Amino acid sequence: MALPKIDTPVYTLELPSTGEEIKYRPFLVKEQKTLMLLQEGSSKKDIYGALTSIMKSCTFNEVDIEKLPIFNFEYIFLKIRCKSVGETAEVRILCPDDDETRVPVKIKLDEIDVQVSDDHVDTIQVADNINMVLRWPTIRDVSDIDTDNVVDDTMKLLERCVTQITDGDTINRRVDFTDNDLIEFIDNLPTEVFEDIGKFFETMPKLRHEVTVKNPNTQVESKVIVEGIDSFF
Repeated sequence: MALPKIDTPVYTLELPSTGEEIKYRPFLVKEQKTLMLLQEGSSKKDIYGALTSIMKSCTFNEVDIEKLPIFNFEYIFLKIRCKSVGETAEVRILCPDDDETRVPVKIKLDEIDVQVSDDHVDTIQVADNINMVLRWPTIRDVSDIDTDNVVDDTMKLLERCVTQITDGDTINRRVDFTDNDLIEFIDNLPTEVFEDIGKFFETMPKLRHEVTVKNPNTQVESKVIVEGIDSFF
């Protein structure tokens, strides 16, 4: 005798970057088990690979998850997690007054949203008439970079995120130049441009939430900005 099939609820959300509406469902037991098996020692590539596979299933394979900007990916995961496990998560926040004490804080996940910095721009001036236009990194970009070296990671992300380089009225699109051409161009950028490149990645849209923590050892209260999916789970 065939066992009964369980209907899974379907929800909708709007992608922060475009407003496009997509459908999604909660995790099933098999997917929750995969998440639980992910260990802290797992590589970033393995973790993002597992999350990508799960999220493809939870969005009915109708969304090209790997090509989404990282903040869209994180937002979808957050919404799926809320409907699957609950809308509250307990995280351990580092107290900034001593940089060593961690305090458990309960966060309402449904209050977290993608925020954009007012000073975020996607065009970087590298010389008088030369500009470099960047796109937001995708989950594939981020998962392929796992060096734990901030400078190396930033440069590798930059190589992936350049969409065009303009020289006056001349527009050089990414398909117009080779990887080696781009690497040589980046290597010869003025050093002061690197600060603007770092600012692009630092200020791009991301999950961000402010919490108040009280250090039990010093009794000092501090406001802490929690951002990025890694910080919430």
